[in-house]
Amino acid sequence: MKTAGDVPAALDSVVNDESVTRATTRRGWLARLGANEDLNFLLTNRIPRIALTRLVGRLSKVRSRTFARFGIWLWTRFTALDLREARKTEFESLHDCFTRELKAGSRPFDARPEVFSSPSDGIVGACGRVVDGQLYQAKGFPYSIGELFGPTQDPSPFENGWYVTLRLTSAMYHRFHAPHDAVLEHVTYLSGDTWNVNPIALQRIERLFCRNERAVLRGHLAEGGQQPFALVPVAAILVASIRLHFLDVLLHLKRRGPNEMPCRARVAKGEELGWFEHGSTIIVFAPAGFALAEGIAEGVRVKAGEALMRVPQHALVEG
Repeated sequence: MKTAGDVPAALDSVVNDESVTRATTRRGWLARLGANEDLNFLLTNRIPRIALTRLVGRLSKVRSRTFARFGIWLWTRFTALDLREARKTEFESLHDCFTRELKAGSRPFDARPEVFSSPSDGIVGACGRVVDGQLYQAKGFPYSIGELFGPTQDPSPFENGWYVTLRLTSAMYHRFHAPHDAVLEHVTYLSGDTWNVNPIALQRIERLFCRNERAVLRGHLAEGGQQPFALVPVAAILVASIRLHFLDVLLHLKRRGPNEMPCRARVAKGEELGWFEHGSTIIVFAPAGFALAEGIAEGVRVKAGEALMRVPQHALVEG
C-alpha cells in the first residue's frame, strides 16, 4: 500500500517513463525518416554543401554557454549523444563539445606490441585487402588507393595489404590517436568536397572518399621492422577541417592542394594525434603480413585503443 510520501516518487516514475517513451518514439521516427534513402540523400547531399559546412563551422565556434547548451540539447533530440565520459561538464561552444576530451582512462590502448589499435571510435565499414590498387567504399563501389592518396604519393607499400574504414557518427568521440609506437613522416592534405559519408551516400556516389577533403598521414612502426602504415582522415558535410598536434597548422577547405608537409614526429601508442571539427571517417592502411584482428568486420563498433589489426612477428624484432 502506497503512503503519501510514495506519491511524488510514483509520479516521478510515470513522468520519467513518459519522457523515455517520447524520446524513443522521436528517435524511432527520425530513424524511419533516415531510412528513406531518397529523402536522406536529398537532405544531406543536394544542398550547397561547402557553404553550409563553412556556416556551421562559424556557428559552432560562437562562444556562449547558453547557445552551447541549447545546441547540445537540440543535438540530443536527434542523436544518442552521451557526455558522461567527457572531461568537462560545461562547454564554451558547440565546437568545444564536438572536440571534447574524455576523462583519463576512458580509452585505454592495448599495450601488447603485436596489437595495432584502432586510432578512433567508429563503426567498421568496408574492410579487407587492397588488390590491384583497389579497395571498396561499399559493395560494388571500388576506388583507387592511388587516387585517395593523391598524385604525389606512392601507395605501392600497401598493395596486397589491409584496410579498415572507420565511420564516426556525429555523437561519437572525435579525436584520433596513434595506433602503435611509431614515427610519422609525411602529411598530404587534399582539399575537396564535403559529401556526406553515410552508408546511403557511399552506395550512390562513386569514389566518394577521393572527392572529399582529406589528409594522408604516413609513417612507420617504431620497432626494428619499421613497417609502413597510413591513416587517412576524410572530412564530410558539416565536419570539414582537421587539426593535427604535430603540425602547427589547421587543415581546412581554403588550403587548395595537394599540400605536402614532411615531418618527423615520434609518437607513443595511444598518443593523441588530432581531431575532426565534428566527425567523419578514418581509413587505416597496413602492409601485407598484417591481419585483421579477431571480430573486425563490417558493422562492428570499436573504440579507440581496441585491437584493429595484428602486427607480424618479424616487425617486432629489433633490427
